[in-house]
This record gives sequence, C-alpha cells and structure tokens, in this order.
Amino acid sequence: MRNSFFIILIIALLICSLGVLSIYSSTYQKEGSLWQTVFQRQLLWIILGLLLFSIVSNMSYRRFWDWTYFLYLAALFFLFLVFLLGTTRLGAQRWLRFGWFNFQPSELAKLAMAIFLARYFSRKSSDDIELSCSKFGVFSAVILPFFFTAIPLSMIIEQPDLGSGVILMLLFISMLYLTRVRLRYIIILLASVILPLPFMWHFLRDYQKDRLLVFLNPNIDPLGAGYTVIQSKIAIGSGAFFGKGWLSGTQSQLHFLPESHTDFIFATFCEEWGFLGGAALLLLYFLLIRQGFLIAQRTQDAFGKLLAFGITLMLSIQVAVNVAMNLGLAPVVGIPLPLMSYGGSSILVTFIALGILVNIDKTRAVF
Repeated sequence: MRNSFFIILIIALLICSLGVLSIYSSTYQKEGSLWQTVFQRQLLWIILGLLLFSIVSNMSYRRFWDWTYFLYLAALFFLFLVFLLGTTRLGAQRWLRFGWFNFQPSELAKLAMAIFLARYFSRKSSDDIELSCSKFGVFSAVILPFFFTAIPLSMIIEQPDLGSGVILMLLFISMLYLTRVRLRYIIILLASVILPLPFMWHFLRDYQKDRLLVFLNPNIDPLGAGYTVIQSKIAIGSGAFFGKGWLSGTQSQLHFLPESHTDFIFATFCEEWGFLGGAALLLLYFLLIRQGFLIAQRTQDAFGKLLAFGITLMLSIQVAVNVAMNLGLAPVVGIPLPLMSYGGSSILVTFIALGILVNIDKTRAVF
C-alpha cells in the first residue's frame, strides 16, 4: 500500500475534526435536544465513513467497472423516489428518510456519474482498459454522454438543487477535456449551454432569481435573500487574522448566520479561527486534492486514471463553489463543504470516494 492511504486518511480526519469543532460551536447554544446532539450525530457519520473508507480502500476499484450501470440506475431510482417520498426542508425536496437517517440521493448521483463517465470514455481490451474517445465522433463524444448526464441533472435541478446540478455539469465538461475529446466539440457544447441561459431566466423559481440578483448586489434585499450572504461576509471579516476563538463567534453564536453548521460552516470556522485558520483549512483541502491528482497521474490504465480524476474534480469543484459562496463570489446554491459540513450523505459518499482513490493507487495486476 502506498503512502497515499495514510496521507489521505490523516488529512480527512483533520478536516473532519475541524468540522466537528465548528458544528459544536455553532449549535451548542441553540435550544432543544435536537441541536444538542448534532455534533454527536456528525461523529457517528464520521465513524461510519471511516468504516466504509476501510472497506472500499481494500476492494478492487475495477469492480466499479462491472457495477457502473447498476450504480447509475440506482442513483436514478433514488432520485425518482425523492419526488414520491422525499422530505422537504427549506422549500427543497431533496431527502429520503430511512428511519433516523435522511439520505440525499444527489450526493450518490455525483459519485455515480464520475464512475459512469470514467467507464464511458474508456474501453476494455484483452490487456488493459484504454481511452477510446479518440475514435469518437461528435455524437459519441458529446451528445450521448451528455444525454446520460442530463437525466440525473434534470432530476436534481427539479428538486430543486441547483448547486448539485451545477457540479454535475462542471464535472461532465471537465471529463470531456481530460479525455482529449476534440476541442471544437467542447466549444460547441459550451456555446449550446451558455447562449440559451438568458432565456432560461423565466424558468427559474422566484428564490433562484433572488439569489442571482443578490449575488450581483446583496444590498438590494439585505433582510431577505441577501441576508445570508451579508452575514457570511461579516462573519469572515470579523474573524480578522487570528479569529475570535473557539465558541466565541458572534455571528454563529447569536444565530445571525443561517445554516452555520451546514452550507456556511466555512464562514463559522473563519470567524472563530481567522484568516490564519481559513488558510490552514484551504491548505488541507489543497493537499487532499493534490493527492487525488497525483494518484490519477501515476495510474496506468485509463479507467482508473479517469475515475481518479473524476473523483478529485468532484471534490475540488465542491470546495471551490462552497468557499466562493461563503465569500460572496458565487450565488448561494446550497453546496456542503466536503468533510466539514454537517450531513451524513455527504460524509459517507466522500469517504467512499476517498477509499476508491486509495485503492486506485494500489498496484494490481491488469485483468
């Protein structure tokens, strides 16, 4: 086993530990027994995630080649169930309730699509799995995989979960570029997606329109749609260089910052640990993402390489979008910060993804 196992495990545990501290800090003063156990439930998700990480890291990643279509159909099935049986929170129907566990199928869909695209753009020969996209025309290279991506993408956006939909689309475009699909095909796809965007305005929900307008100018609705962004920037700015200290953040402690333990946990963390703490957290993410790209670069077969790139891109896009959202540099789209934000679905899927990365880095005989 390469050193990547211990490096990824240690970095993931450090990020999770910082997340638990921030979750406890932002919820321990809230009234109600439910809030008092939030950080304990997060610890449970982390323990279960570590168990899944251990199992997956010791299971050949090449099995996912055989399980690709099952995982894809399972993701679609759970996304469909959301419309029938899903629970609604904050105006969005995104979760399936299994006893005491609220499962978010869009998290599974992102990992399933990374696996699906890795298999689609590679082919199995008698000796190895190789890239096959060099022989693709525009239909096979762009239109067909976009069709398979658009099915879960449209179901996720309809929930509505615009953030996960954006990540899925960015992942698809990134995979096209990495698989050496002809550049003109990618340009045509981007043009076909970007040019109709002004006309899509009329199809957005009212709150989505408000978020886009607030992104351009948060002060147009400081007590409404712009409130969360303003409070997030105040929290980050008030942390200054060294922060206010653990359990001393006013924006989160006094409940000015909504969703301080989920989507806006980065602002909570920066308020208490300052610029120095925020920079250290971003450094941890950089080291984790760097490990993913290094694994992808030294992997020999195309499926493992594309899968490693896909998983790493999925994580890096989520981190970038969440941090930009907290800083007011991107619209609020409801994306958790991997390993930091409260939520079982995100924690478990992220640990599974990291386990796959570790396994890819192991030396195995080609089947």
